[in-house]
Amino acid sequence: MRSVVVTGASTGIGWAIAKFMVGRGYRVFGSVRKQADADRLTGEFGANFTPLLFDVTDEAAVLAAARNVREALGGETLAGLVNNAGVAVAGPVLELSVDDFRRQMDINVIGPVIATQAFGPLLGADPSLKGPKGRIVMISSVAGKNGNPLSAPYCTSKHAIEGLSESLRRELMLFGIDVIIVAPGAVKTPIWSKAEEIDLSVYQNSPYLPALNKVMAFMMALGAKGLPAERIAEIVFEALTAASPKVRYQITPNPMRHLIGAVLPKRTLDRIIAKQLGLLPQG
Repeated sequence: MRSVVVTGASTGIGWAIAKFMVGRGYRVFGSVRKQADADRLTGEFGANFTPLLFDVTDEAAVLAAARNVREALGGETLAGLVNNAGVAVAGPVLELSVDDFRRQMDINVIGPVIATQAFGPLLGADPSLKGPKGRIVMISSVAGKNGNPLSAPYCTSKHAIEGLSESLRRELMLFGIDVIIVAPGAVKTPIWSKAEEIDLSVYQNSPYLPALNKVMAFMMALGAKGLPAERIAEIVFEALTAASPKVRYQITPNPMRHLIGAVLPKRTLDRIIAKQLGLLPQG
């Protein structure tokens, strides 16, 4: 039985990937931050699911989990590492707390670096292990290629993931380990519903407040119409198992809208977005 590690498995895309992979006969090691989630997922997914209790920003905890996975593998390689754990931070760059921006980068960028360093040897960089080389799937976003106003921290983190993945893919050719990007558009996951929980009171006197309210409403509407997380799980499975996977899979609920955005001149797109959000200068 082949094994994969999925970070951020408690809800959303990570949960769907874990469920899908267990259903396809894989043993899944899924990271969660709370014991209650570990117990719940073990009950939901059965004996072929093993929870790993760590926060992706805690290097010591991730390395300890990797040692446990190595022991469980019994000298065999890991089939895949899915770097999925992430959060979304919103706010105008001029007014956003630097600590919030740093937290976004720590979780969404440094977290995958820590996980890749910890589990990379198990994918086949360690020559003492036997079996086929594994693959790394990086969960990026359509925001990895676009910069959306008032969500700069999230977009920045996903742009970073795209660059990290491109560099890492070429580095890991030395070991025969592939790196594949999966970049979803809006997905029906708690990351969108959590937009409701963002405290906008700190921006009560900000000129950005009207635009922020529009962005929050837009995010929640997108989440309601988003792709099912199970669809992303199918793509991740293909990335991990296809004989000749693409280097990047982009999947969105409305591909035409993203195509139009990709071909329009940047200044034109700037004006369209600014008009929609009320970001054009007054007077």
